[in-house]
Amino acid sequence: MPRPRPLANVQSSSSGNYSIYQSAGQLTPRTPHSRAGRAEEAYSEIELHGVEEDEEEDDPTGRHHQSVPLLRSSASDSFPATGYRGRGDDHDDENSKDSIGLNLRTIAARLPIAFGTMIAGLLLVLIVVSYQKPGTLEKYVGVSVPTPPASSKENSTLSVSNDTENINTTNSSPTTHHHHDALVISYGNYTKFPLLPTEYMSECEKIAGGFHHHGAYWEPHDGGVMDVVHADEGNEQSEICASTITYMLSGRVGLVADLALMAQAAALARERNRTFFVDDTYWNRGKWLDHFEDIRVTQPGPQPGCKAPPPEELVACPRVIHSGTAKYHFAHGFTEQYEDAYAHNLQRTKPIFDQAFESFKSTIRPSSQNTALIRGMREELGALLSPPNTNYISVHIRRGDSKPSSWNWKRLNISASPFFYVASDSPAALEQFDEEAGVTPTLSLNRSTAEGMKELASPDEYDQSDFNEIYTLEERVRQTRGVIVDLAVLSGLWSDEGEKIRPQAVICTIPSVICKLSAIGLGWEAAFGELEEMGFINKEHRRWVEIDEAGSIIPEWSRYMKPFKLKIVHCYPTEKVRALFKG
Repeated sequence: MPRPRPLANVQSSSSGNYSIYQSAGQLTPRTPHSRAGRAEEAYSEIELHGVEEDEEEDDPTGRHHQSVPLLRSSASDSFPATGYRGRGDDHDDENSKDSIGLNLRTIAARLPIAFGTMIAGLLLVLIVVSYQKPGTLEKYVGVSVPTPPASSKENSTLSVSNDTENINTTNSSPTTHHHHDALVISYGNYTKFPLLPTEYMSECEKIAGGFHHHGAYWEPHDGGVMDVVHADEGNEQSEICASTITYMLSGRVGLVADLALMAQAAALARERNRTFFVDDTYWNRGKWLDHFEDIRVTQPGPQPGCKAPPPEELVACPRVIHSGTAKYHFAHGFTEQYEDAYAHNLQRTKPIFDQAFESFKSTIRPSSQNTALIRGMREELGALLSPPNTNYISVHIRRGDSKPSSWNWKRLNISASPFFYVASDSPAALEQFDEEAGVTPTLSLNRSTAEGMKELASPDEYDQSDFNEIYTLEERVRQTRGVIVDLAVLSGLWSDEGEKIRPQAVICTIPSVICKLSAIGLGWEAAFGELEEMGFINKEHRRWVEIDEAGSIIPEWSRYMKPFKLKIVHCYPTEKVRALFKG
């Protein structure tokens, strides 16, 4: 029986007529690479159709159905050069050039980031080294860092253990050899001692103007303590105090500003176990003993009876402190050292507040003459008060060169029929207050009937810049006594034990230093009440009422840091005074 003829021109649903190649009963397998190096480069439908027609003409029987080998050698000329399997290792030459160019651009774009990261890492390493090993970087860059011998460190008692300083060096003889020349402070260019306050400021800038000290507050640098040479070096029988802090009354700020800074300096001397002195060489208000008791009696220090260092040995930093150099001693480091780091807001300042309170209680005490004046004013107040009420409201009005921090004001609700003690540097402000008070009883130095009390009142608004030129020394001393009396009666400072005549509250404005110290006179709990959980003032039970910022600054009270430098003369608005009497 004859074999049937193979089918031809079978239609495909997708491509039309295609021949089914058959040989020996087998269909030719189609693989993705039967015609090309990759599947996507195989014959298209049109190409297959053309091949089909050619094969039908050459081989109508369909026996020789495979006109193209299933697999070709890569060496064949007909092997497609475009297939990825047949390109070989050199097929990406052109693309490689583009890729290299792209990589170079990417590297160039990311190079600044890499460079910045390296610089940041280097700076971090330098910071860590400078903090952990002070002086190391200075040595590498060639900066001279003094390194005292062991004997110098032994002579210095300013250490972690006892916090005192005793540098046995001298400055009286140019032939005296110091342990290390780099530690010597030379005042050879000066002829008058102690130095002027401005000269001490300049010397402090020389010492503190270099690299910053990363050690603990008031601790010497690892390189040693810089000091002048001392006349009693090596003299174990010396009567000069071994370790001192001196507060200089420079005459450049008001009395109360000096007292506020002095209270901190006295507290620092107690904490650091140093002998405390007050220098009044350049004071423009007389002598310290004209107004206050002897500091050596009220705070004798660790060496009672020792003598003060010679004036030529008073070093700007850290032995001498005045209003101009206070920023080098009572700045951020002081706050970090003595604030309560675990408290919030106002509560953080309580340790500093307590130290200042102790300074005014035991160290800074009025002289016998001023104490008599304070007692006389309190007795006059007691005679005017209606028993059994022995309390009064204190109001301080500051004009002159003090700048208000805000013009905001809110009504103050006070109890009915209060009695006011008013302190001000301006006679005009006192008159204005009395007019607004009407029938409300008031008392001030100007209205006092006690003998000699009116003479202590300020004749005009206080301005530190022309205080020396306008008034004689006698007048300045008299006005200083008036400020002391006002401060005592206003705040309750220097009250005797069991004193019944005390301020019920103090109303003041924060730019005035008297306002800050009046809180200390009242005491912590009386001034601020029992603080809230987050350290805010108890508004209902406070007795220290600041009406300028009125709580917009947090904390509302802070220690006095430095004098105000702005000279702006302002008025005390009538509506503010009137607001005090509106219920």
